[in-house]
Amino acid sequence: MSEPDNNSPINPLPPVVVALFLLIAGVEVVFSLGARGLVGDASAIGWRVAALQKYAFSGEIFDWMLSSGVWPFEHVMRFVTYLFVHGNFTHAAFASVMLLALGKMVGEVFSAFATLAVFILSGIVGALAFALILDNPAPLFGAYPGVYGLIGAFTFLLWTRLGQMGENQARAFSLIGFLVGLQLLFGLVFGGNQDWVADVAGFITGFVMSFFLIPGGWARIRSKIRHD
Repeated sequence: MSEPDNNSPINPLPPVVVALFLLIAGVEVVFSLGARGLVGDASAIGWRVAALQKYAFSGEIFDWMLSSGVWPFEHVMRFVTYLFVHGNFTHAAFASVMLLALGKMVGEVFSAFATLAVFILSGIVGALAFALILDNPAPLFGAYPGVYGLIGAFTFLLWTRLGQMGENQARAFSLIGFLVGLQLLFGLVFGGNQDWVADVAGFITGFVMSFFLIPGGWARIRSKIRHD
């Protein structure tokens, strides 16, 4: 008699992706409940604004640190903390959905450390690009540069697979092309900020990092260097 198949048809999400999601969602739930007066005191309505002032990335503060040579931790941490605060519920919800979708696909191939590294380092590079390329006084906030890093990693996986199948690898970049085009269109029609610069920088970072972080990546790179 054969053993029953106890394998779940639904693959669980990688724990690191769940942890990132819970952190983003948890912060947003607190802000949303506070704004409605359901938690905290009278000051709760201003929790989101206070958090953005304290944790969002500021190009102006970065310029000051760069010119003065003074790097207080309370401002350096903004390179990472901005990823976990959002402008409103919808802003956070879209980021969370994209994180779960892309994080699952990347996390099933990459290690937990590699997945987290792609998200965080893509966010850091995205903030640097935002500060160095633009002269924008508006703050940068939201998980999107980190999520775009995961899109970069997913694009790398698809690009590699298409190459192994002998198909057109340019197809792997369809998703990022569509998303950036959509952002530019919305910016032209409705007006918008220049956050897409940080998003694209995050995507490039995630794609490049994948050469090294994919299982066996370092070994393949060393082997190629030796043979060259």
